[in-house]
Amino acid sequence: MTLPNGLHLIGIFVIALVANRILRAVTNLLIKHAASQTRAAQIREQQTRTVAGVLYGTASKVVWGVALITALPEFGINVTPVATLAGLASLALGFGAQSLVRDIITGFYIVLEDQYVVGDTIQFADYIGRVEHLTLRRTVIRDARGALVTIANGEIRTVSNLSRDWSQAFVDISLAPESPIEKAMQAMETAASGLRGDPAWSQALVDGPRILGVQNFDRNSSTVRMQVRTAPTRQDEVARELRRRIQVEFQKQGIPISSVQRIELAGVSHSPQEAAQPEAAS
Repeated sequence: MTLPNGLHLIGIFVIALVANRILRAVTNLLIKHAASQTRAAQIREQQTRTVAGVLYGTASKVVWGVALITALPEFGINVTPVATLAGLASLALGFGAQSLVRDIITGFYIVLEDQYVVGDTIQFADYIGRVEHLTLRRTVIRDARGALVTIANGEIRTVSNLSRDWSQAFVDISLAPESPIEKAMQAMETAASGLRGDPAWSQALVDGPRILGVQNFDRNSSTVRMQVRTAPTRQDEVARELRRRIQVEFQKQGIPISSVQRIELAGVSHSPQEAAQPEAAS
């Protein structure tokens, strides 16, 4: 290798390095730093950082690829067949990596559209869990068993975010047929008022609890439904506490709840012929 060739290689390297520095500076301008600690500001910063990282990574690979192809003639290598082989290899890789490309594109839109972020609780198909890790290729959630579940972003078509704004729960209370419905509903309202007035629970409440009315009734029981909206992912614990308070209030006022029991008879035939046999034997 001659001195001019060496100088050309150094020049190509320096130009590629400067181009990457410029790309880094330009893409950093896209990042909008959070001006406050609000959720919206934090999410906006994360979105712009992801977009800037994707743009920089793609453009940087293009710059170094062009630099490599430009430097090959300095080593006496003909660029044309190399470029042809590289094109064919890229084409073959593209066919083989379709699922990977789909994962990355889907992950890009997940972040860009703010479908969910790390810390959110989501439901995808039969999986429900807290998002532990999120990249453009995969989403990792921690389910109720404590297991880490890895989901390829390309497999996600419909996802439910259970952590946004508020959560909701319905509490159904079954009453005995002889229970005075108005008295029972007043007792439920007393329990709900106590929950709303409790400082330990009031911060978890967004709206309610409120009585919606009689959800169902028959000869065996009457069902009264209550609705409560809570802070994200706290609906289960609030519903449990509400049921406990209602039970305590019912016990204080002597209000009976439904005592319907299900009885299953095993090994008993229901055919008329077999049912008549004991009578014939007697």
